[in-house]
Amino acid sequence: MRKPKLRYLAVGAALVVAISAIGVLPANASAVVAGLHNSNPPSTVPDDQPLPGFTIVNPPLAPAMVNGVASTVRQGVTGHAGYIIETPPNWNGDLVVWDHGFRGQGMTLTVDAPGFGLRQKFLNEGYAWAASSYSKNGFNIQVGVLASKGIADFFRKNVARPHRTFLAGVSMGGYIIGRALEQYPGFFEGALPMCGVMGDQTLIDFYTDYNLVAQDLAGVRSYPIPLDYLTNQVPQIQAALGLTTLTPTGPDTTNDLGKQLRAVTLNETGGPRPGDKASFAFWKNFLFQIATPTVPPSPDDTPGQRPGKITTNLFTRYDPNSPVDLNRTIQRVAPEDVRQRLSPFLTEVPKIEGRPFAKVVTLHGLGDMFVPFSMEQRYAEDVARHLQSFNVVQRAIRSTNHCEFSPTEAGTAWDDLVTWVRTGKRPAGDKVLDEAAVADPNFGCQFSDKAAFTAGTGTRRLYAACP
Repeated sequence: MRKPKLRYLAVGAALVVAISAIGVLPANASAVVAGLHNSNPPSTVPDDQPLPGFTIVNPPLAPAMVNGVASTVRQGVTGHAGYIIETPPNWNGDLVVWDHGFRGQGMTLTVDAPGFGLRQKFLNEGYAWAASSYSKNGFNIQVGVLASKGIADFFRKNVARPHRTFLAGVSMGGYIIGRALEQYPGFFEGALPMCGVMGDQTLIDFYTDYNLVAQDLAGVRSYPIPLDYLTNQVPQIQAALGLTTLTPTGPDTTNDLGKQLRAVTLNETGGPRPGDKASFAFWKNFLFQIATPTVPPSPDDTPGQRPGKITTNLFTRYDPNSPVDLNRTIQRVAPEDVRQRLSPFLTEVPKIEGRPFAKVVTLHGLGDMFVPFSMEQRYAEDVARHLQSFNVVQRAIRSTNHCEFSPTEAGTAWDDLVTWVRTGKRPAGDKVLDEAAVADPNFGCQFSDKAAFTAGTGTRRLYAACP
């Protein structure tokens, strides 16, 4: 059973009641239910300088050649972030804003050019593109959303007013895209989020779930996660579940407890699907690592630094629930900052409601468990609830590593998106909420690059050949 998102008022009210019962609800409960705007105070630092403590690294980008003519590259700092803008010699009047993924918690800000061959493809087809470093690193969607709109406004003011503005990006950039479409309705005409965190806060819930389930099954309770988790508790957990020597292509070393962890994890990441057992073996160690804090907790930690600020499993029902009765025995966790969890405003880790009001084509790897395939299912449920399914097309790719797409897969999705925006012709997609379709051995074949499988690139051979 997949984990429901905390969307409905009844569930939000239940969260308030549950947290109040265990004594962590702030006194002003009405403010909690309404949500508070987590806006930053105005900065006194000039707009063309980084914020205190941050350094921008934005080396000159060599212009690209388009039919023998060089593009025009502009670079600098705006909104306390580094930027790159590139326009082709025969600009078609449209702009693509590229949103990069998670950078870690460091203090050096960098800018990405569009990946997967899209930079050259955009320019060859006449599109200008712009990208920002964002003003801060970390798992901070707020700064990314503001930077995406900011760089588009900067382009309008300093280059030209585009006919259409698109969004494209990866991973955390997909989260930024999903929220930006709702934060600025009507500003963007189309979007291509790839391997995106389209299920918003439920990604952090999944990381917490994986560790709490593993701990409960192994009888090693270790939450909140200690600093020595990877060297002390995790080896004990892995040994108790038969995970220590499990590999994607080797024999199944899991015992009954390890099989239960795997089954729960597969259900939470998209359900039974091609390549699922190999994908679990590929990601099993990383899902322990990502939960481990790097420094002792601080009151100033963001949710990205300490997920416990917003994560919860209070209402999760685990499936399968045997041989261990997880629904009875597992440690239940309430969010430390319920205001952020329930807030409808643009916080550091905000909600995506499912109201894009723009054409959206997504790509997602079936076996990705850093940002699992279930993120697409959560988004599909959200847009359906808001009667926006007609605006969203989702595609599954038979790959397991995070953001593992070929230029053909990304380029085809882009072509289909712009055709949709220009002509109204809706492209084909996968039925990500159809459990039987997802479990079919050939699911994901329609949009996966057969040449990538033939070449054996990346993790493609963890899947059977498509017909």
